[in-house]
Amino acid sequence: MVSEELAEIEGQIQDIFRALLNGFQKLEKIKDSTRQSRQLEELTDKMRECKRLIKDYDRELKDSEYKNDPSTNKMLNEKKQSMIKELNSYVALKKQYSSSLEHKRVDLFGGPGEDFAEDNVLLASNMTNQQLLDHGNNMMDETDQAIDRAQKVVHETINVGTETSAALKAQTEQMSRIVNELDSIHFSIKKASKLVKEIGRQVATDRCIMALLFLIVVGVIAVIIVKIVNPNNKDIRDIPGLAPPAPARKLLWISD
Repeated sequence: MVSEELAEIEGQIQDIFRALLNGFQKLEKIKDSTRQSRQLEELTDKMRECKRLIKDYDRELKDSEYKNDPSTNKMLNEKKQSMIKELNSYVALKKQYSSSLEHKRVDLFGGPGEDFAEDNVLLASNMTNQQLLDHGNNMMDETDQAIDRAQKVVHETINVGTETSAALKAQTEQMSRIVNELDSIHFSIKKASKLVKEIGRQVATDRCIMALLFLIVVGVIAVIIVKIVNPNNKDIRDIPGLAPPAPARKLLWISD
């Protein structure tokens, strides 16, 4: 049993194969190269569509492999390979017709040139000597004019190149000045960053010194306060420069 999707795709492919067969049979009867080219384009579009359908057929076949038995899968794969071979045969036939059309086009382009040369020979044979001289002089004048125009173009190109070279040189010098200025700015920035670091270190040192001085002053004040509050404390030494506390006066009472 084959799924409906596979059967539908196979029917479309067979229709395209019949159309390709009829198209190539019709192509053999066409003599005009332009009509042959149009017919080949139509057949090429049909082959592209057939290739797309074969890919859809292969995708649908892989999706339904688990549903079918091995013999059915083998039959469907053989049918797919057969369709691919048939499509490749039409592709080869199309390449054959395309190459033959290219040869015809070369012949068509080569033919008129030969006829034109023969016409020129016949035209020259009918001219008198004076007419031939006049015709030759006219051709020489036209050649001289073409050379003059080419020289003008060359001179203009040289002038443009010179101006461009001068502009590039000026831009290069300007870029060099900018680079030098950037270098000086970078050096100034590095020097300023070093100065900032040194200033920062000096500020940190000054802060440490001020903190130590503050601690010393606080310690001295604390000792002074303790000495004043408890003057008889022997554990605290006298502070240099500070007078010791006055001894307590003893009053002598004289009794009558």
